[in-house]
Parts: sequence; structure tokens; C-alpha cells
Amino acid sequence: MQYISTRGQTAPMQFSDVLLMGLAPDGGLMLPEVYPQIDAATLDKWRTLGYTDLAFEIMSLFATDIPSEDLRKIINNTYTIEAFGSDEIIPVTKLTDNISLLELSNGPTLAFKDVAMQFLGNAFEYALKQKGERLTIIGATSGDTGSAAEYALRGKENVEVFMMSPHGKMSAFQRAQMYSLDDANIHNIAIEGMFDDCQDIVKALQEDAAFKAKYSLGTVNSINWGRILAQIVYYFKGYFAATQSNNQKVSFCVPSGNFGNICAGHIAREMGLPIDRLIVATNENDVLNEFFNTGKYIPRTSDKTFVTSSPSMDISKASNFERFVFLLLDKDADKVNSLFNDVKQGKGFDLSDKLSQVQAQFGFVAGKSVHQDRLNTIKAIYEQTHRLIDPHTADGVKVALEVAKDGEVILVAETALPAKFEETMHEAVGAVELPRPAHTVGLEDKPQYVTVLANDAQAVAALIADKVAPR
Repeated sequence: MQYISTRGQTAPMQFSDVLLMGLAPDGGLMLPEVYPQIDAATLDKWRTLGYTDLAFEIMSLFATDIPSEDLRKIINNTYTIEAFGSDEIIPVTKLTDNISLLELSNGPTLAFKDVAMQFLGNAFEYALKQKGERLTIIGATSGDTGSAAEYALRGKENVEVFMMSPHGKMSAFQRAQMYSLDDANIHNIAIEGMFDDCQDIVKALQEDAAFKAKYSLGTVNSINWGRILAQIVYYFKGYFAATQSNNQKVSFCVPSGNFGNICAGHIAREMGLPIDRLIVATNENDVLNEFFNTGKYIPRTSDKTFVTSSPSMDISKASNFERFVFLLLDKDADKVNSLFNDVKQGKGFDLSDKLSQVQAQFGFVAGKSVHQDRLNTIKAIYEQTHRLIDPHTADGVKVALEVAKDGEVILVAETALPAKFEETMHEAVGAVELPRPAHTVGLEDKPQYVTVLANDAQAVAALIADKVAPR
């Protein structure tokens, strides 16, 4: 399996090289030359597999430069009862007659990012050891990526982590989860700005070829193909859990800001998984909702990005969207390069002539949820089912209920556990107790370690240079 860039100016690469690289040297995103096609017989075989065996079968198609025995060991060390609470790893539970939850938040940091990040941490350590190299991770988080990455990479050999988050914009739990880590290889940076500013700094440093080489920069943001690969697995798992045969179809509704999680669902569908529709649920930062309903992609500046009660989706520039646009434009790298250079300059683009293809061929639809919607949804689901769902998952449930067709089976991708968003949960349902795992009790009372910096890529570069010896 060879990997190419959406911008067309990077030589084809193997999985292990793409894993460690992050953003392509030409500024694009790496993805396979072709997506493997899965036939009915293979789906029948996979239907009976446990999670680790299913992950091995799928990942083997993409990570072809890792010996099978080594890949199986990485996967088996990642998806354990100790890390995820059960052999199922990703349970599916019914919420209403036609809507179920794909439970993605049972990992160490109580968010869906753990499923991919735990794999990435082990894969990084393996690849670096094989190559005799080290890696300096720079990342940006709007809430959950940061803690998931740090918990996956804390104490890993040959890895330093610099994680940026928007100063004061995350929940108290999210901040405590990240900033309380005192591992020597973990460095938290609070940027005076929004998530998109943090993300822009990641891209600026990744695109500085000399700096990237000098400090061996990589990334764990969802632009990293390894994360997308790990997420593809649970779309297959969710489908098998929700159906009895491959003649049935299901739809997935995914709360989305950065288009990473639902991008994996899109790839699973392209591989042949019988997915009917891919439903994008946004919050007030509804750039993706606008595109999937009008064909116009108009990213917003930080000052026009709302701070909301589903903070992990407070994103107005979707990094992974480029992978979908590349396929939508028949892999026209020059066109993709032109469009996303415009985005970098603060412009949007109009693909409204492709809208029918987006919806009919690729199965995308979208909806929007705002603060009162999520409060109403959290309350209604609690009263009907006695189950608490977090604000992001509530965005997904609200949109799923809104766009559902008669008889359509929809799996909503759970985003995080309610304990991470105490203030909003109590606003929705009153002072009910929010269950939290034992290892998170008292988290907010621990000392916190974080450096506050201006919205300036050079300030972040200087901090990295101060902490990491040059190559």
C-alpha cells in the first residue's frame, strides 16, 4: 500500500513513514492511492470477529510495511479490557427504537479520541524503535485530542509532546485532565486564541521544512493517517453489531468540527461497508453543515468562531475535509492545492455544482444543533431512558432525530462521557450525580502545569527549541 498527498507533490510513501510525518511536505494530507474494496464474503467473515481480530484484518490492508506479527502485537497491546473496560471495546447500545449509541468513550480519558490515540502511541513507539529515530509531537486540541494524546504518549521512549489548547476555552475537567500530567515528555501550551489558531500554528511549524527536520516534528491531530485508520475499524464493528446480515444498511450520525471521525466513516463506506447515510452534526460553528447543504465551504476567522457548550467542536476550519474534497474532485491535486491555498488566505470555495454528487454518491447530509437544542436533548433522553449523554453526543442525537427517514437505523457516535462537562450537564438536568471512573476522582484538585503563550507560531517554536535538542 502506497500513500500519496492530496496536493500531488510528495513522492509515494509507506505506512510507517506517513505515520511519523503528519502533514505532507507539500502541505497536503496523506491518504492511500486507492481504498481497498471489501466483498460480501469478507464482510461475512469479519462479522464473527472480536475487536482485536477485526482491527488486525482491516489495518493489515493499510499498514503493509509492518510485519503481521508485530502489527498484531501492537493491536493486542492497545485494545485491552484494562484500557477500555470490556472485551467489546466499542459496545453498541440502543437509545430509541431506531437510534443507538456507538460507545466510543470508554478509554482512559473518557473520549472517542482514545480509540485511535492509544493505537497511535503504541505504533509511534514501535516505528521509532525500528527506525532508530525520535519524534517531537506538536498538536492542537479543542478539548479531547490533547488529553487522549498525552495519556497515550506519556512516558513513551523517544517522544516529546507539545500540545496547544485555546486558553480558558475548555471545560474544567478537560483542562485538569491535560494540565495535571507531570510526565517529563509532556508540555502543555495554552494559546491566547481559539482552536483554529492552535491548528494554524501546528500547520505553520509543519510547513517550515528546516524547523520540522531539525526537531523531527510529527503530529497526532486527525491529519495523521494513523488516527483515521484506527477509526475506520469501529465503523465496521458498529455496523456488525447493529445488523444481522450484510443485506441491511445503517446510517451513522457523527458530531463533527474537524471532519476527522466522519472522514473514517466515509472511507469505510468507500471500502464497501453498507452505510446508507453519513450524517454530519455541527454546533453553532456550522461551516460543515453549510457545505453539505449548499456546497459552499466558507471557513471563519477565530473572532467569528463561537465558544459553545460543546467545546470540542468549536472549529471553523476542518482539517480533514481536504481528504474528502480530493476524492470529490476525482483526485485533481492541482485543483485541491488551489482551493486550500485560498482557504489558507482566508477565502472559501464553492462546489455547489457537486452538491448532488456529495449527497447521492457519497451519502452525506448534515444538520445543526445549538445550546438550547443540546440542553433539551440531554434532558429528554435522560427522562425517557435514564441515560446521560454529553453535550456533543446530544448534538448528534438531536440532528439524527431531526433528519431520520422512516425505518432508518442510525448509530450516533458517542463523543465523550458527561462527567467532562459538569456545568452544562447540570444546566440540562439539574444536580444529578455524574458517574466518573475512579482514576478521575479529584482530578481538578491536582496541581496543573501549563505555559500560556500569545497566538504566535514563533513563540511556540522558541519553546520547542528550548526543550528539545536539535537533530
